[in-house]
Amino acid sequence: MLLWWLAGCIGAIDQPMDPSNTNPVVFEVPKGSSAGGLGPALMDAGLIPDELTWKLYLKRDKAGGCLKAGNFELSPAMTMAELMETMCKAPIADEVQVTFVEGWRMREIDAELSRLGLIEAGTYWAAAKDPGRFTLPAGLEGLTSLEGLLLPESYSVPADGVDVEVLIQRQIDLLDSRFVQPNQAAIDASGRSLYELLIVASMLEREEPRPSNRPVVAGVMWKRLDNQWNLGIDATSRYTLADWNDRKAFLRQLRDPADVYNTRLRGGLPPTPIGNASIESLNAALSPEGSEYWYYLHDSEGNLHPGRSLAEHNALKRKYNVY
Repeated sequence: MLLWWLAGCIGAIDQPMDPSNTNPVVFEVPKGSSAGGLGPALMDAGLIPDELTWKLYLKRDKAGGCLKAGNFELSPAMTMAELMETMCKAPIADEVQVTFVEGWRMREIDAELSRLGLIEAGTYWAAAKDPGRFTLPAGLEGLTSLEGLLLPESYSVPADGVDVEVLIQRQIDLLDSRFVQPNQAAIDASGRSLYELLIVASMLEREEPRPSNRPVVAGVMWKRLDNQWNLGIDATSRYTLADWNDRKAFLRQLRDPADVYNTRLRGGLPPTPIGNASIESLNAALSPEGSEYWYYLHDSEGNLHPGRSLAEHNALKRKYNVY
């Protein structure tokens, strides 16, 4: 009876666990591991039926001597021979997660990658200032910078160093797949260019901390633009500062009519986005909420207070001590 059962096991050795499931599983082979000792972990990962069958396969095919340590992409659709063959090849590079905060500029992304030791300082920023090296969504030709196209998100990157061009293209492609392509019809019908939407979204990201309020604020921004009112958004005057929170430098910028990002003293949109916006801000820029408001401010707790007139706006300033 035992011999019959063993013969059945051996005959089924080359059958994958699930031929239809090609989803990759990152499987770690620790240093010093033996092929036979991997049985429990392979079983837990859903890659083999049981330890005994794995050991029978190794014995039958005299496999396992070429095993390498590291991480490997395996799948339930692989036979045991394919699993072993993959674990005898070069492992995939170790990866780490990096998170880029909503609203960050290219320079902050560069600084974070440099801080983590993943790039030489300045290399990401230099690449992002050369859009001709990348494939962009339609309608974004002729840019001088990729500011606003670098979708903030958590990305897995090689632990031993980042290829900045590969990472930047991933960010652009993610913006395209998550926002541009799903909303192409709405973008075309909006009467706004894609780049205008990116600029407004970048201002929303800095101006309104609560995503639920952003459609109202977007409505105020577009309303002022459409009526040739200056936007009067202070965040735009911070864009070119080395330190976003440098108050003295910021106050100088506010008084500088030559600053092309000064939306207090100059009409229209700033020439580029002032950072990289979240999907929530992008959606708000595309789908603004109409209202009777022309102004807005925030109190010390970040609560939004819109105003219908300059008199009401000034009264709200006094009430909340915002100047």
